[in-house]
Amino acid sequence: MQLFYNPDLTEENEQFQFDREESKHIVKVLRKKEGDTLYITNGKGYLFKASIEVADHNKCRVKVLDHQKKYPKRYRLHLAVAPTKNNSRYEWFLEKVTEIGIDEITPLICERSERTSIKTERMEKVILNAMKQSQRVYLPKLNEPTSFEEFIKNEHEGLRFIAHCEDDEKMDMKRRVAPDTNITLLIGPEGDFTSTEIKKAYQEQFIPVSLGDSRLRTETAAIVGCTTVTLANTI
Repeated sequence: MQLFYNPDLTEENEQFQFDREESKHIVKVLRKKEGDTLYITNGKGYLFKASIEVADHNKCRVKVLDHQKKYPKRYRLHLAVAPTKNNSRYEWFLEKVTEIGIDEITPLICERSERTSIKTERMEKVILNAMKQSQRVYLPKLNEPTSFEEFIKNEHEGLRFIAHCEDDEKMDMKRRVAPDTNITLLIGPEGDFTSTEIKKAYQEQFIPVSLGDSRLRTETAAIVGCTTVTLANTI
């Protein structure tokens, strides 16, 4: 099943017209024609089944045949991850956690961050493509870059974790994750969080956790954390 996306599609729609770019992709690239079936999501939990009425590469119009709502998971996972120096590594991380199962992502600007800005529009496209490829119907939320101090002072429901490389006493994350519980996980930059940042996180009730014996790259640590939470909620 190939999945298409439009955020404006609702359960009230009986007909729908794709924009020019998507219409061209459907008709010119995929060579879809009248009567062909398409599956579309609005990224808000709905999956729509539709039939092409007009296969125009400028204005492809479809008739909605059916829709179903997939209810969200019983937990939410929020990853706050420092941007990597190499943009492609951060994009790779975004793609993989979207496939595995993430709800919200915040680029975290830390004292040792080598990159303090990201191309939000490009990152959102990576997430969207990964959602469609993995046939998920909930589009993860990508927040604007946020400073470490601002982020930890925000309200975060559920468990709060920070993964760092200092020799403090830490608990194995897979033993600390509770199923059906919201989780916020902080992952630092290549140079790790500073001692000051770690202490401030502790003061805001963030629990230090270990992701294993190896020293992981930023993007790898984030993927391991995401996988750990997902597995804890699927066993």
